[in-house]
Amino acid sequence: MKHHQRNPNFQFIQEPIEFNKNSDRHFLQYCLGATLYMPGTKDIGDKILRKEMPELTSMVMCCEDAIREEELSEAESNVIQHLDRMARAIDAGEITHDNIPLTFVRVRSTEQFRSFSTMLSSNQAEVLSGFVFPKFCSTNGHDYFRCLESLNKELRVSLYGMPILEGRTIALKEARESELNITKNLLTAYKDIVLNVRVGATDFSSIFGVRRGINYSIYDILTVRDCLSDILNYFARDQDECVISAPVWEYFSADKNENIDRFLHGDIHQSLLQRSPIINEAIDGLLREVILDKANGFVGKTIIHPSHAKYVNSMQAVTREEFEDAKQILDTSGGVIKSAKSNKMNEINPHRTWAEKISQRAAAYGVIEDQGSYLQLILGEDCEAETPIQPAILNRTPN
Repeated sequence: MKHHQRNPNFQFIQEPIEFNKNSDRHFLQYCLGATLYMPGTKDIGDKILRKEMPELTSMVMCCEDAIREEELSEAESNVIQHLDRMARAIDAGEITHDNIPLTFVRVRSTEQFRSFSTMLSSNQAEVLSGFVFPKFCSTNGHDYFRCLESLNKELRVSLYGMPILEGRTIALKEARESELNITKNLLTAYKDIVLNVRVGATDFSSIFGVRRGINYSIYDILTVRDCLSDILNYFARDQDECVISAPVWEYFSADKNENIDRFLHGDIHQSLLQRSPIINEAIDGLLREVILDKANGFVGKTIIHPSHAKYVNSMQAVTREEFEDAKQILDTSGGVIKSAKSNKMNEINPHRTWAEKISQRAAAYGVIEDQGSYLQLILGEDCEAETPIQPAILNRTPN
């Protein structure tokens, strides 16, 4: 896989690097980008084999909240059939691992995970990247990862776990500190098979009976913001800590504004934060939230519609100024130096962790010239209006 393949003519300062499920974990954890959640009953195998979704680089086939309980058996069968089909396509030389999105299965519980694991063959597991563990907490975490370790050993494969932090023990302030301490220690013990930490802002919102509107972000919901802030505090402190993916944006209208070309050479951050209309209120809201995701240290984002992938992934790209600052910091042993653009100080030791993360993002998503390049990367060269996209993927909102 490689990010931004839908726009092959875009001129990068530095091209993104190719990756697949076998890439080094320290790099791969930055590569997920926009992770598409879909019901486990959904079949997109034909589209993958025909390479019709070039922007899709990671996906989750959900056997939990995205399906009804009575659909579980159907979902499990569909997931197995999908993996088997991908494995047979590789064996037949139709595709390679580089053409298959990083694929994860969101299980329903530790019991269902153990049951589903018995259905997997080694060939099917070879095209699977791992599992997503919902409602992950101190009481079920060891069970999830012990089962994963056992599966890896039995099938002689390398599958990752991605816990979702979304339960009441994190949401409720009086329990949060103890829960996060235990959970952090647990994930540290299994760090070699933890690829990504995910957060369930929809579940947090549900606990408090709130929901963000289309014209503001999850960071405006105070109780949910507190949960996200503390998760970042515990898990994103240093370069060696977990990469945390940002929560889902729930609105999926994606038709374009015909006057969008006036923004192509401007500062998209300034336009969005000043609420100048760019595409439509749903996509503008998504882009505003991605800006805040990045500012707070999240990498990538859960999405519920494939049309959102190009917006999220494009916004992960690193500008030349960021890249030059990061390189300057990493190439200097200490002290304080003036940035390449002479517009800020680069204080070497305090900014080193930031620089390491920027360097990894640059490798995964590429380096672009400046803020004006984001929309060019998103839309391509013609920027013509597209047909409105209908919400074909989702029948329930994931976390």
